[in-house]
Amino acid sequence: MVAVNDREKCCHCAGCLIVCPVAAIELLGTEIVVDRKKCTNCAACVRVCPVGAMGIGK
Repeated sequence: MVAVNDREKCCHCAGCLIVCPVAAIELLGTEIVVDRKKCTNCAACVRVCPVGAMGIGK
């Protein structure tokens, strides 16, 4: 299980990038991308997302 981003809901606030303790999330162009190998499933990004775009998935 890793963090996943719902691109349709994402408002690109970058809160998830800031709170990720392992720098597994980055902004590539206009897209939030999660590095599956780095993500530790801590859900910090899920808790900080103001629009519910971040979640935990496979």
